[in-house]
Amino acid sequence: MRQFLLFISIIAVGLLFIARLFFLQVYNASGHNLYEDNAIRKVYDYPKRGFVYDRNGELLVANQPSYDVMVIPREVEPLDTLEFCELLKIDKKSFISKYNKARHYSPRLPSVLVSHLSKEDYAVLQEKMRKFQGFYIQKRSLRDYETTIGANVLGDIGEVNNNDIRRDPYYKMGDLKGKQGVEASYEKTLRGVKGIKFIQKDRFNKNIGPYKGGNFDTIPEQGKDITITIDTQLQAYGELLMQNKRGGIIAIEPATGEILSMVAAPTYDPNLLVGRDRSKNFTKLYNDSIAKPLFNRSLQGVYEPGSPFKLMNALIALQEGVVTPNETVTCYAGYKYGNRFMKCHCHRGTRNDMIGGIQRSCNAYFATTYRKILDKNGNASEGIDTWSKHAQSFGLGNFLNNDLFVGQKGRIPDRAYYKNIYPNTFYSTYTISNAIGQGEVATTPIQLANMAAAIANRGYYYTPHIIKNIEGETLPEQFTVPKYTTIDRQHFEPVIEGMLQVYKKGTAASLQIKDIDICGKTGTVENFVKIDSVKTQLTDHSIFLAFAPKNNPKIAIAVFVENGYWGSRFAGRIASLMIEKHIKGYTTRKDMEEWLLKHSLENEYAKPFSGESFGINGYTTLQIVKEQEYQRLKKELNRINKSES
Repeated sequence: MRQFLLFISIIAVGLLFIARLFFLQVYNASGHNLYEDNAIRKVYDYPKRGFVYDRNGELLVANQPSYDVMVIPREVEPLDTLEFCELLKIDKKSFISKYNKARHYSPRLPSVLVSHLSKEDYAVLQEKMRKFQGFYIQKRSLRDYETTIGANVLGDIGEVNNNDIRRDPYYKMGDLKGKQGVEASYEKTLRGVKGIKFIQKDRFNKNIGPYKGGNFDTIPEQGKDITITIDTQLQAYGELLMQNKRGGIIAIEPATGEILSMVAAPTYDPNLLVGRDRSKNFTKLYNDSIAKPLFNRSLQGVYEPGSPFKLMNALIALQEGVVTPNETVTCYAGYKYGNRFMKCHCHRGTRNDMIGGIQRSCNAYFATTYRKILDKNGNASEGIDTWSKHAQSFGLGNFLNNDLFVGQKGRIPDRAYYKNIYPNTFYSTYTISNAIGQGEVATTPIQLANMAAAIANRGYYYTPHIIKNIEGETLPEQFTVPKYTTIDRQHFEPVIEGMLQVYKKGTAASLQIKDIDICGKTGTVENFVKIDSVKTQLTDHSIFLAFAPKNNPKIAIAVFVENGYWGSRFAGRIASLMIEKHIKGYTTRKDMEEWLLKHSLENEYAKPFSGESFGINGYTTLQIVKEQEYQRLKKELNRINKSES
């Protein structure tokens, strides 16, 4: 019996070994476990990112080759650190810091030690890499921006951080991803899919060839090309007109919701955030807390909309039946409520119907109209909710559910908002500033441009979006299905006629463009900041909203210029020129072009730090740009015009 027991034990042990080997070599030889196997080296093959084109097929973003020095800490052998640092063009302190970071991330997985080597550095280093065990060179693509404009539109790519890796296991330390703009919004489309090669190593840690003959290797899938809605020439023109100014411009095609131009000023050259200098340049831009070039004012800037919001109050009043287009209000150079007085630039005794009220931007007319909306049922608390719901149907007071990487909600207050301020009695006069687009109302440039598009379409809009086409895909339904406002179509006509009269003989009469019926609305918004803990009024913001032509509109636009004095002074000029540029392909109002190129607001932006007085509703002498800067801008304007022709 004992001899059988020994024989059975030997067979059992043998079967156990065979089962274990089968498990390890056959059953458990899956792709997932290959990542865990220390005897197999993983080499990623990075795909080329998709190209980015503008709406007219102009290439905006391509790729260029780049080389990263990778390290696998556990495989590193003693080396001449000084020689290696000299080849890498870094100091010893940086080398040690980067190496320790890689070892902390994973001793056995590859990490980027030095990124973005030039072709020249790569050629020199490649010949000597055999001397440095545990290090190797990995080729990948960097972005090659074919333009110097649209940095806030295009964005950039940068190295992933720990949060990125935790959120998406696709990424490994040292990978690149879109950080801002289109690069971030369409990261998964543009990045493609990494390939991977599994290399078998022997017991001396030397590569001996592909694992299983390369059966588990995958090839990279190139990222898809995309076409965005931006018109490069219009974008360049808008950025030029906003030189030496701060603010945002959004231009939308009303028939589709496509964003034609998205200008944030000041801006920067997107090429600054490419290559080995990316970190240094990004830090410099990020630390500019005064001009804030990384802050996308067209999407993130939250401003009181001022007089353009009067259009919304007119539409709501018509829908609620509290006014008629022909009903008049007499303005006595302002509006008195309680012991307060809201000033207006109308002459005393001016009688305004709705068209005249819009044309002259009469505060008395719209204060009266606003109160009628809230007091319709004798309960201002209910009235403010009704008013708020109508305004929100235009996309105000909330995110627009678009495909843009950043944004702000803005603010359209309702009863719940005022509950903490006025817990008991609530009267329409308490919020009278909302009548003229100030008080608690706040919008972003893109929201105001979308409102203009909804008015242009007589009651509906398409969600503003930046994507026009993705290779091999169709656009999401959210961008192709119209969103309807709560205002009936017939109520838009008197408001639109009032906007047309703003240009014909109203507050924008000096901005007319020949052969184009532009419908617009000027806005001047008070501007307060805290300086040394004291609330201080700075120079007013200049705001303008418009669309054109009146019938079958091709463009809707909103322009915000910080500290720009009043609506027609800066914002109105810019809007009119961009409308003409888009519709005609050229501009005729060279006088307005010259004026905008010659005048700078940099002096206004310096006043909070210099102690100079501010221009509040007054004609203060504007700073003239230096001749050298003016000639540069003229040269750039000529280049844009040549490209357009």
